[in-house]
Amino acid sequence: MGTLNASEGSGDESLIILQSLLCLLREKNLLTRADIEELCDRVSTRAKQAECAPFPCSEQTANVAAMEMARIGGYIGARYGGKHRRGA
Repeated sequence: MGTLNASEGSGDESLIILQSLLCLLREKNLLTRADIEELCDRVSTRAKQAECAPFPCSEQTANVAAMEMARIGGYIGARYGGKHRRGA
């Protein structure tokens, strides 16, 4: 088994784990489509408030995370279906 070198990683390992975890939770109906939509909104909001958020982060990184979360949400919605969140 290979070892992970922190200087080599670009976060891809974590992203793969989290994508798989979201899909698994959705498959087991522990997350609804509405939950995924809410998570997408929260990540998007965090990207808009990157510098002043309680946990500051790079604006560019937050925007990339928001785009990735939207992509994941779209995939999960198409793959597993379910009810959308009601309009707020």
